[in-house]
Amino acid sequence: MRVRVVETLLALAVAATWLGAVALTRLAWPLDRLHCVTFVNIASGALILLAAALWGGSADEVIKAAILLGTLLVGGAAIGHSTARAIVRRRTPR
Repeated sequence: MRVRVVETLLALAVAATWLGAVALTRLAWPLDRLHCVTFVNIASGALILLAAALWGGSADEVIKAAILLGTLLVGGAAIGHSTARAIVRRRTPR
């Protein structure tokens, strides 16, 4: 039963990634596209972390996955912010 739950969580992570990729191609404004990247980071990362916790690995493996997710979220927020700032600065007249 646990294997099926983990497989379902991983399949949902892949589906969230594909949903973000499709939305990325459909949105016209670059700032809106950044939301797709954030969605993929948070949704897929959280689902993979949950799957790792349910898989029954050691606590070290789950902690490593949690640290990786935290780093991904903090780094993604910083990169998203700097990218959005560059887009806005480039579009404003001087």
